[in-house]
Amino acid sequence: MKSRWFKFPILIFIVFAGIIVSTAIKNLNSKNNSVIQTNNKAEVNTNKSEEIINRKLEDAKIKKQQELKQKQENLEKRWKLGYDEFFEKKYKQAIETERQVIKEDPNFYKAYAVEGIALAYSGNFKSGMAQIDIALKLKPDYGYARFNKALANELYGHYDEAIKWYKKDLEVEKFEWSYYGIASIYGRKGDIESTIKYLKLAIDINPNIRNAAKNEEDFDNVQESKKFKELIKY
Repeated sequence: MKSRWFKFPILIFIVFAGIIVSTAIKNLNSKNNSVIQTNNKAEVNTNKSEEIINRKLEDAKIKKQQELKQKQENLEKRWKLGYDEFFEKKYKQAIETERQVIKEDPNFYKAYAVEGIALAYSGNFKSGMAQIDIALKLKPDYGYARFNKALANELYGHYDEAIKWYKKDLEVEKFEWSYYGIASIYGRKGDIESTIKYLKLAIDINPNIRNAAKNEEDFDNVQESKKFKELIKY
């Protein structure tokens, strides 16, 4: 009998202890779940923050690219304005326009080429060549700068140097006016064969060159040649 009463309190103790342990485990699990939820929430917030930061960085990058593109387009338009002014023989305006472009972008090589040839046509050969050389330093294979260097040399009577640079232009582009420039120099020299050779190459690219050649004083020394007349169809 005593043994039974002894076992009963022990049983109660075990049950009570089990309840306590079970409650403790539940509380612990609850705390763990809370910690996990908190961590998950923090992770989500962190991911959202990173996403927001990345989106802002990407937006800033796109905006900068758009601004650079717009700036480049504006410079191209102003460069073209100076280019057109040169062909309209407004040399001073062309020089000023291209200098404004260069002021905004010192690496805008095309502006140096136009400013240089405009300076040469304004009577300043040395400064003009210096600007064309800057264009070629920035972009050595820029055909228009090579052509302008040839044209400026021809304008000032440096014929051998002009032919050299016309040929350098032809290394990077088959430009009819470079062939024409070489032909006109040989025409001044009275070299019929060389004149015909290069003038024909120019006409093959652009048949309208014939009309320019008909009234070109540079061909006065060869215009009575039968081959010349046949080529331009007098």
